[in-house]
Order: sequence, then C-alpha cells, then structure tokens
Amino acid sequence: MTGSPGQRYVELGLRLTRLDEGLLDSYFGPPGIAQAIKEEPMPEASDLVDDADRLLDDLGEGWLRDQVTGLRTAAGRLAGEQIEYADEVEACFGVRPVRTKEAVLAAAYEDIDALLPGPGSLKERYRAWEQSSIVPAETIETLMAAVIDEARVRTRDLVGLPHGETIEVEFVRGTAWLGYQEYLGDLRGKISINVDRPRSALSLLTLALHEAYPGHQAERCHKEVALIREQGLVEETIAMVTVPQAVVSEGLAELSIELMLDGAAGPVLQEVVRDHGIELDLARDRAVQRAAEPLGWLGVDGALMLHADDLPPAEVSAYLSQRALIDLDAAERWVRFLGEPSSRSYAICYPAGLALCREFVAHDPTRFRRLLTEQIRVSELVAPVL
Repeated sequence: MTGSPGQRYVELGLRLTRLDEGLLDSYFGPPGIAQAIKEEPMPEASDLVDDADRLLDDLGEGWLRDQVTGLRTAAGRLAGEQIEYADEVEACFGVRPVRTKEAVLAAAYEDIDALLPGPGSLKERYRAWEQSSIVPAETIETLMAAVIDEARVRTRDLVGLPHGETIEVEFVRGTAWLGYQEYLGDLRGKISINVDRPRSALSLLTLALHEAYPGHQAERCHKEVALIREQGLVEETIAMVTVPQAVVSEGLAELSIELMLDGAAGPVLQEVVRDHGIELDLARDRAVQRAAEPLGWLGVDGALMLHADDLPPAEVSAYLSQRALIDLDAAERWVRFLGEPSSRSYAICYPAGLALCREFVAHDPTRFRRLLTEQIRVSELVAPVL
C-alpha cells in the first residue's frame, strides 16, 4: 500500500466494501480512488487483514488508528477469524456491550406507567400513546419539508451551517431502517424516509432532527469544510459502519433531538406540526420519550442474544416486542437489522453514543459544535460515562 495513511484508510474501506457493501455509509472523496479500486480484481479478505495490520504498524495513537482498528476487525470477521461478539463490538467501536440491568428497565416502566395512566396493560397504553398523533400519508411530505426548513434555521442560529449546503428528501419502502442520510459531498445530502408504516408526529420530528439538522447533515457538511477543505484530511471523505466514528455520529444525532425539542425551538416545531392539522403535546410526549430512553439499550440485548447466545430470531423478536413495548412487526424489523452482517454490531452506537455525547456537551452549544467540526475520539468521551 502506498500513499498517505489517510488515503490508505480510504482504499482499505473501499476494498472492504467490495466484499460487503453494507459496510459503507458514504464516500464522497476523489472519484479516481474509487474508480481504481472498482477496476481491481476482487480482493481477498485475508489480504485486507494484512493491509490493515501494516497500516496499524505505521500509525501512532489517534483518531485514524481507532478507525483502522474497526476496519481490521471487520476484515478479520470476513476472513473467518473467530472472535467473541462482545470483543468484536468493542474492537469496532471502543465501547463494550453489556446486558441492560433489570432495575434500569423496571425504573423506566414505572416512569412510563406514571406518565400514561389508565386502563389496559403498559404496552397497550404505550402503543396507544405512539398512535395518538399519527400523520396521514398524504401529509408526511409537506410536514417533513416544513420541519426540516425550520430545523435548518434553528441550527444555523445555534451552531452555524456552511453557506450553500443543501438537502433533498425521498420516501422509500421495503427497508429495515426508518430513515437514512447519505452524504453526497459538496455540502449536499439526501434523506430517505421509510413510509411502510404510519408514523407519529414525534417520530417524524425526531427523524428530521437526527438525519438532517442539527444531526447527520449538519455534521457532514461542517466536517467537509473544517476537516477536508481546510485541513486536507482525505480520511474524512469516507464514513464506514464498523468504526468508532459511527458512535460519535449517531450520538450527536440523537443528542440533536433534545437540543432542539427541549430548547427554544421546541414550541416553534410544535406549531409547525399543528399547522399541518396534527395535534401534538410536545411537553408530555418528550417526557414519555425521555422515560422510555433506557428501552433503547434493548437493541444491544437483542444483538447479544442473537450473536453471543445464538438464540433464534423469532425468540429475540418476541423478547424485544415484550420488553421494548413494541408490536411484533417492529420487533422483527429490529431483529433483521441486528442480524445483517454489516450492522450486527451497530446497535450500541445509538444509546452509547447519546450517553457519551450528552456528557461531553453538558448543555453547551459550543461543545456540541466541537462534535460537528472535530475528530473527537470515543476514548476521549468514554471514561466518565461507561
């Protein structure tokens, strides 16, 4: 391998993607690099393990070494190396998966129960709450456009946005995920929204903030300016799935929800929803959402059940349906995501990333802007929280 360490990392990521395209989140770097690798013979996973090891030998401690370690782990799995699931997750992301404590879940159920009194089981009441502000299919497109426009304005005021950034929205069906942001480069992004199932107003609000502003779109365009254009860091032109970068990215995107909805933007976004004929009690709904936050760790439990305990998917789906207070169809979607080779370890990125980024930011927008513009290592965040 030749070239700078950053270019070697990009090339390693693109070669791995030829063996498993799900490992690539986005690439918007020099097209010549991607084209040259596309024209190469199909790589052997064992050769990519060797490439990763050589690159690690040439790197000192730092952000790039963390990412290469994640790719080395993915390459090793593709090459048939045997590794315990928890060790795999920790090697990829820098955080170790653990089972959710029963006391944590019990406290969450107690809090949700107090917020949603009435007849019926807790799951029935929680499901009824989720269905209480369903957005008609014909309204989703206009509502999302209005929410994204308002979120862009609020994000510009809070942490700034590069001049000329743009985003487009498309609606898709037949995917295991609910929403996805693809960064195209040149300050352009695209959000895909799954409309297979009815969506509540709160679900659509959180999706827009997470995927667009001040979440993934804000992060990627800020880093394009600060790290690629100004510092020439070619390694930032690729986003891979099995690397610590994903923990920070998902964490700041999750944190963006509370920065907006629990701040001055919350009442404004509530009125945007109401202007589209949908009743929304944001204060109450956010209280329920916060109470249910520990249930997000159940995805980690489900992944451990699948990949450490080797339990059948149907058993894991039934567990998640009961414990996460969701219907069986949603649980099965979750399990399909957890079972995909490229996303089998990814569940930890959301709850762990949120906990780490929340502790780091501590309600300070200037520290949130650091997450958007700097290469923050997971090891810089992990000690106080996990």
